Amino acid sequence: MLELKKLTKQYKPGQPIFSGISREFSTKKIIGLIGPNGSGKTTFLRLLSVNSFPTSGEVLFDGLNIHQKPHEYLKNVGLVHDEESLPRHLTAKELLEWILRSRSVWDENSVNEIDQVLDKLALNDRDEPIGTYSTGMKKKTQIAAAFIVKPKVLILDEPLRGLDASTREIVFGLLNDEREKGTLILMSSHSMGSDPDFFDEIIEFPLRTE
Repeated sequence: MLELKKLTKQYKPGQPIFSGISREFSTKKIIGLIGPNGSGKTTFLRLLSVNSFPTSGEVLFDGLNIHQKPHEYLKNVGLVHDEESLPRHLTAKELLEWILRSRSVWDENSVNEIDQVLDKLALNDRDEPIGTYSTGMKKKTQIAAAFIVKPKVLILDEPLRGLDASTREIVFGLLNDEREKGTLILMSSHSMGSDPDFFDEIIEFPLRTE
């Protein structure tokens, strides 16, 4: 589903972040990206979410160059960014409605689907402005926003940060459900901790470059 062809990213002269990376990621997989801060995980995911462009090489989604056709690609993608960049004046329910309407997928089932995903994540203050939320509540809102679009690709940068143990288990359950639906999931973390068997593949950063 996602194919990397000789992907290179370099910000300044000297050693690139990674160079000449070629690999394929198929459906129904959860890929864990592990490594310390500054090892290139976020840079890698920013390329896959079209928030950054490669220095050279390309990324293909079902044969489509994602950086040449970003809007067509992103219709299939759910994102959780490492940084919390949520509209403070909207509620969680309003944000999810806006996302669905902006993608032209709002229908008669959308209200129930929003409530269901927020129920699963135990986000009880869904009618309060996001600006009043705790760090954990904001992370839950980000995760709900990624899942509500029924993505073919989920790109998650440190999605478990700020979540308590019970919510982490809920998120793992949701990710398992998405995998069974055929979703490709790429998820970064400083450490996989006690959950390495959850992932179909683990990629260690920094990536070996050619």
